[in-house]
Amino acid sequence: MPDSRLNVTWGDPTQQRSSDTFDTVMFAIGRRAHTADLNLASARVELNPNNGKVITTAGEQTTASNIYAIGDIIDGGLELTPVAIKAGTLLARRLAGTSERLMDYGKVPTTVFTPLEYGCVGKSEEAAIMEHGEENVEVLHAFYKPLQYTVAERDASQCYMKAIALQSEPQHILGIHMTGPNAGEVIQGFAAAMKCGLTQEHLEGTVGIHPTVAEEIVKLHITKRSGADATVTGC
Repeated sequence: MPDSRLNVTWGDPTQQRSSDTFDTVMFAIGRRAHTADLNLASARVELNPNNGKVITTAGEQTTASNIYAIGDIIDGGLELTPVAIKAGTLLARRLAGTSERLMDYGKVPTTVFTPLEYGCVGKSEEAAIMEHGEENVEVLHAFYKPLQYTVAERDASQCYMKAIALQSEPQHILGIHMTGPNAGEVIQGFAAAMKCGLTQEHLEGTVGIHPTVAEEIVKLHITKRSGADATVTGC
């Protein structure tokens, strides 16, 4: 563009296309595991030929029954250090015969520690719609203003959060996403709640700690499909 900005068009898994203008664009092309020189075929360990990662069962067992894999090398797994640590701990306990618990890869919280943090746990809105259908998914969202932004009169237009829930009762929460200060600290607690079967009724029945960012999640009540203004006003 004449002002050196970039006009970007992109698509998502639902085939919807969007476009916007940006000053800077960063992109990643993915990772490929360095397994080619390990001769895993001789041990009957199968790899995904597209990325070199190891194919495993839900219990991290490879196609060779006596060989297991954990961490970044798992095909379809999450490339996060805490995930590898937890999966390894649970695997060791199963192999020792002291537990049968499997790693839950579906409710893993994570945060991107950019200047404005992004934190999430559970499914994305797009993934929830693909799995359950748009008519069966409710998205509650809000644009909020953290107290420290109010006092300093900072722009809070990028502070946003949403909870993705099933429409049918008891409206289990499928995912929570937010951008804002201390997103990681906030999401960690809600991740534990989701492991316990968090529902929209639980959120509505929870008293928020005022004034905090986390209270805005339990106050979510405006649905995306309503088209109503989701900007939080007052207390």
